[in-house]
Amino acid sequence: MDQMAALKFRSVDLQSPRNNQEHHTQEMGLKRLVVRRGQSFLLQLHFSRPFHFGTDYLTFVAETGPAPTELLGTRATFSLTQARQGNFWSASDFTIDTNSLFVSLFTPSNAVVGPYTLKIEISQGQGHSVTHPLGTFILLFNPWNAEDDVYLPSEILLQEYIMMDYGFVYKGHERFITSWPWNYGQFEEDIIDICFEILNKSLYFLENPSKDYSQRNDPVYVCRVVSAMINSNDDNGVLQGNWGEDYSRGVSPLEWNGSVAILRQWLARGRQPVKYGQCWVFAAVMCTVMRCLGVPTRVVSNFRSAHNMDRNLTVDTYYDQNAEMLPTQKRDKIWNFHVWNECWMIRKDLPPGYNGWQVLDPTPQQTSSGIFCCGPASVKAIREGEVHLPYDTPFVYAEVNADEVIWLFRDGQAQEILDHNTHSIGKEISTKMVGSAKRQNITSSYKYPEGSPEERSVFMKASRKMLGPGRASSPFLDLLGSRGSQDQPAQLQLHLARTPEWGQDLLLKLHALRVPDRVHPRGPIRLVVHFCAQALLHQGGTREPLWRQTVHLNLDFGEEIQWPLLLPYDNYRNKLTDEKLIRVSGIAKVEDMGRSMLVLKDISLEPPNLSIEVSKRAEVGKALRVHITLTNTLMTALSNCMMVLEGSGLIDGQISKNIGTLVAGHTIHIQLDLYPIKTGPRQLQVLISSNEIKEIKGYKDIFVAAARVSS
Repeated sequence: MDQMAALKFRSVDLQSPRNNQEHHTQEMGLKRLVVRRGQSFLLQLHFSRPFHFGTDYLTFVAETGPAPTELLGTRATFSLTQARQGNFWSASDFTIDTNSLFVSLFTPSNAVVGPYTLKIEISQGQGHSVTHPLGTFILLFNPWNAEDDVYLPSEILLQEYIMMDYGFVYKGHERFITSWPWNYGQFEEDIIDICFEILNKSLYFLENPSKDYSQRNDPVYVCRVVSAMINSNDDNGVLQGNWGEDYSRGVSPLEWNGSVAILRQWLARGRQPVKYGQCWVFAAVMCTVMRCLGVPTRVVSNFRSAHNMDRNLTVDTYYDQNAEMLPTQKRDKIWNFHVWNECWMIRKDLPPGYNGWQVLDPTPQQTSSGIFCCGPASVKAIREGEVHLPYDTPFVYAEVNADEVIWLFRDGQAQEILDHNTHSIGKEISTKMVGSAKRQNITSSYKYPEGSPEERSVFMKASRKMLGPGRASSPFLDLLGSRGSQDQPAQLQLHLARTPEWGQDLLLKLHALRVPDRVHPRGPIRLVVHFCAQALLHQGGTREPLWRQTVHLNLDFGEEIQWPLLLPYDNYRNKLTDEKLIRVSGIAKVEDMGRSMLVLKDISLEPPNLSIEVSKRAEVGKALRVHITLTNTLMTALSNCMMVLEGSGLIDGQISKNIGTLVAGHTIHIQLDLYPIKTGPRQLQVLISSNEIKEIKGYKDIFVAAARVSS
């Protein structure tokens, strides 16, 4: 063949299996090219004759977005060179093998992430060029690369916060924390496409598509957009929130097992918000999206989380003389728990020292720059009270640090401070422990120890920044020195006399101890204690009272009394929310003395236990027998029971099964076969919901081996 004949393009091999393996994207599949920025990947080009460097010229063009330009960073043009130079798009380090050319393409560590098209222009000397499409690839953030803003220098942490596709969300109450298994499923083959579709439906994109794409190189920008798009308050985001109790138009937030079904439903139904979500669902779906895009992410639960809308760092709660917690028109609340995300990144927009974990909260609580999103707020800035640093740091600071003021409401107004708690908010801040199914308490990364000089000093600094110098003498700051519980003639505590179980009577004990005070230093006192029990709502409110009792006590000095209290099942049956939480409150008044005392006890009722066992070894493509057992320990039947199984790498999508009614005291045994799809550590999630209880959950960790090759 004539050596100087025109070089004609024949075909390309994008080497997807090899490249994806080297770029830690093999879990997304091997059929298409998915690579991470700041790292080379290999192509094999086939031509009509051997390539001659110096006379044959190859120029590559990579483009992303609706109107790619080099100025905006959405188009790159780069010629084949012998060696790579600097943090730029390049094609270099090539080898020639007869009519094939192996070439290494490099993407800069600050490149825009997203789906790209790749073309090649072939020319000889000054002659005309011919352009050929080479195909498409997806470019992601690269936390393995030291030059990337999301660089995380620990393989153990990367395996957890990027590669782990299941985990736990922590829910419930600070004293009854439950681990809620969740299937993130970020490597299911269609999820990456859905993630970029989410970005393409944001208000930022719709307003200015080219500008939006050009900013997708910045993890601060991308995670802020995702935070807005997971909820649907401003846009056709992924999830619609619902904090009522009517889920008849959709799915109860308690009935989701994972993110995959939610994301697929959003796409399949024309990008319409999926019904319904609450905080843990919003945060778990955001974790899926951010891990998929390549940003190290974890889900964090804050117990007794303040929702402080007026930014005064106090949340007021009101009780009447009969110990009933009263509804309030104020938007300030203390949620039993709230769930958000932390994403790992460098903050070039902040002063030095605020890199690392950043809070992002996709639950729609308040607007930020006019849109319902929250963060990124540096966890280090929150700990140090640097509430002036963006984004939304004052709101997150208040969630973990606000003070609680409890008032006695009488004759139409708040008349007496029952308690002022400086340490009741921001408890047991939790995330999944790395490489373990255990819970990790990370409260110390958000604040100094409660009551320490550092904690109060940071609180005063933050409060003065948030209130402003003109409000430094506000009633709130005057309260800081007060302690509502000091100088009381008795100490009161409520304890559970036995483990509370749903469907059983609840037995409590009031412990009352007579102690000296200024008014009654030694003598006996008479106490009247009004008790009230109410269903406790997730967002901190309560329902109407379901039980009341009044107790009269005579206490001599130094005397301790234990008084039993019985809360019958019939009183709370059909009165609780899906969360199955009860608040028992007591207001004690000393006869012949004006002061009142408050005693509180929150009770979490355990659902029946679900058992999951698997037979022998799990192997790709081979039947795996699963045994599921549920005993109804309640005094009532569970009706309309529905079982849903999910688990990335074990099941494609979900398996649903109607299992009817489970009579009180009876046990149901279910057997079924799964055919695992992927190797490695996997988790099977099982949810059984009924009319009576929405959330009987269980999980089983399963290691799947590769299929054995038959000889």
